[in-house]
Amino acid sequence: MEKRERHEPAAARIDDPWYDALASGWGELDGTVPAFAPQRRAAEPVPEHTAAEIYLEVQRSAAFQEVRARYRRFVVPAALGFLGWYLAYVVAATTAPGLMSRQVAGAVNVAMVAGLGQFLSTFLLTWAYARHARLRRDRAALELRWDTQEMTRGMAR
Repeated sequence: MEKRERHEPAAARIDDPWYDALASGWGELDGTVPAFAPQRRAAEPVPEHTAAEIYLEVQRSAAFQEVRARYRRFVVPAALGFLGWYLAYVVAATTAPGLMSRQVAGAVNVAMVAGLGQFLSTFLLTWAYARHARLRRDRAALELRWDTQEMTRGMAR
């Protein structure tokens, strides 16, 4: 039996939890950066601020406001639509029992189809939210996180 050479695992970097995430150009094949991503020159000195001032500065930035606006533009209509669909189901179940008990196929009635539709719409909404976040917000949020950590790291020095 051969004795294999053992390699020590790489030391974990405690100082930077996002070291394995690419900050700019992540996922873009043509090398472009989203227009709303904050731009910072590498040689630009980081002013001395407290952590609270840094987070308030990031919160006031156009990039953060864009991420929040994209979040709201998806979540508010999706939540209202889902709540409306749920309330329509409950109202129909209580006020129109004749409609809900109408047979669709065999022992399956309208209430059962609508109830299964509630489950299906939950899964579809979850999938749509994850897709929207991945395509429209994650890159910008990662850029903001990276910039915030760079600013707080500069504060610690």
